[in-house]
Amino acid sequence: MKQFRDGMHGFCRCSQVHFSSLVMQFEGELLMKEYVKMMTDMIVLCATLAISLSFWIISLTASTYYGNLQPVSPLRWLFSVLVPLMLTVRAVKRKSLDHTGALGAMLVGFILTMANLSFFSSLLAFFVTSSKLTRWKGEVKKRIDAEYKEGGQRNWVQVFCNGGVPTELALLYMIETGPGEMPVDFGKQYTATWMCLSLLGALACSTGDTWASEVGPILSKRPPRLVTSWKEVPAGTNGGVTPVGLAASLLGGMTVGVAYFITQLLFVRDLNLAAPQWPIIVYGAVAGLVGSLLDSLLGATMQYSGYDESLGKVVNYESSTSKRICGKPILDNNAVNLFSSILIALVLPGVAWGFWPQQ
Repeated sequence: MKQFRDGMHGFCRCSQVHFSSLVMQFEGELLMKEYVKMMTDMIVLCATLAISLSFWIISLTASTYYGNLQPVSPLRWLFSVLVPLMLTVRAVKRKSLDHTGALGAMLVGFILTMANLSFFSSLLAFFVTSSKLTRWKGEVKKRIDAEYKEGGQRNWVQVFCNGGVPTELALLYMIETGPGEMPVDFGKQYTATWMCLSLLGALACSTGDTWASEVGPILSKRPPRLVTSWKEVPAGTNGGVTPVGLAASLLGGMTVGVAYFITQLLFVRDLNLAAPQWPIIVYGAVAGLVGSLLDSLLGATMQYSGYDESLGKVVNYESSTSKRICGKPILDNNAVNLFSSILIALVLPGVAWGFWPQQ
């Protein structure tokens, strides 16, 4: 009996030692992960500062060489670095972005802020409202969307598909006019105005589509109707629209337009000498609504939607348990968003040119 007790005590001591070693090993792994994460954040911060500083130096060099561009002020450069950085850090903590999405968002935010503060305010309106609406009624959306993620968790691909077109337009804008704010006026700055409205249209399109996707399925009392055939389809079907969703897309685009318009009033000088700026709000609303409809049309035809009986949800992939509702597996949701924003950016400024009031 004594030998049995001694054996049990020995076994317990060995188990405690083994458990303690496992705990220490686990704590060591956690410390290592935290250390790697801290070092990664430091490297990203240093890289961001280095890249942004290079933009500033290039701007100073170009303004000195050509003589027709205004150099970027140190205050504008610092604002363009720190504000997007703080916003992306907060977004990662709130699970609106993953780490790859944060890197992409910092680059997009830096370039748009450096180019024009009206671009930045439009981007901010899109990002803040879309993130909040994505988290809104998350428990309900989980029952509808098979791919729903808490907080949204946008990655670099999603950031690129929503912010890639505006970023390219902001770079072209800086090449054309240099960094700074300017009135939207086809008569005095035709090319730069076209770029401004293209960028605003792309952001309003993304905002309108996001608002429609996040608000429509929750507040609509009736099932959505497929935009191509007007037949009722389950909630979550690509290409399904509702009156509530369409109204939300119009309001989402208008919100981006209002943000752009207010920034124009605050930072653009001599607005009394330029064309009226209030049509910017109407333009944003139209871009949000038309962009959402275009996104729905592409989704209904080029994106697969099927109802999976085993999950009780609409899915975007073909399987043995899913029954096809509409569309073909040609594009995914990110590609649909990208093509919609490109088409709006290319076409809508030309339409606006014909209706835009002159001074």
